[in-house]
Amino acid sequence: MVVDLMACPAPFLVAGRGSGGPYDAGTGRLERWTVDLRHGRVRQRVLDDRPQEFPRVNESLVARRHRYGYTAAAAELTAAYLTPDGGTPPDGAFSNALVKHDLLRDTTQVHRLPRGAAAGEAVFVPRDPDDRRAAEDDGYALAYVHNPDRGLADLVILAAQDFTGEPVARVHLPGRVPLGFHGSWIPDA
Repeated sequence: MVVDLMACPAPFLVAGRGSGGPYDAGTGRLERWTVDLRHGRVRQRVLDDRPQEFPRVNESLVARRHRYGYTAAAAELTAAYLTPDGGTPPDGAFSNALVKHDLLRDTTQVHRLPRGAAAGEAVFVPRDPDDRRAAEDDGYALAYVHNPDRGLADLVILAAQDFTGEPVARVHLPGRVPLGFHGSWIPDA
């Protein structure tokens, strides 16, 4: 069994044996764990050690073999755990880039956003969910992005097959969406 995941060095504080919690040991990195169920072993391999979080794949392939994954670059995501009131993480916890991973070819594409912008989780949306012959990345990556010029959020839509290109659309939202807010795409019924 193969599992691609974000591995955090110390994700939780262990009572009495404290690791210091998630803010003690740095940000997550993309790893592949190959689980040998027969022998009870796990082999870990780092796929990308740059700070990142919120991994997503084409939802139709969750828990199945997939080629592409999408993450948000994380500058100092550990700062998200340091908010005194447990409220909205500071923008400094996030970065101004989204990453598309080709897990078959072991390559990445980075979509850089304007300076000061902070990107949250990218959700993949298929262009035509009924087309069973469509390429796995035939669709769009949608992410909330804090727009520092407006002080509000934008919904940024990227063509997944032209990930480093200009956004297909940028929807100016009337309010701020907290970064780290998880999302899902549910097609109109």
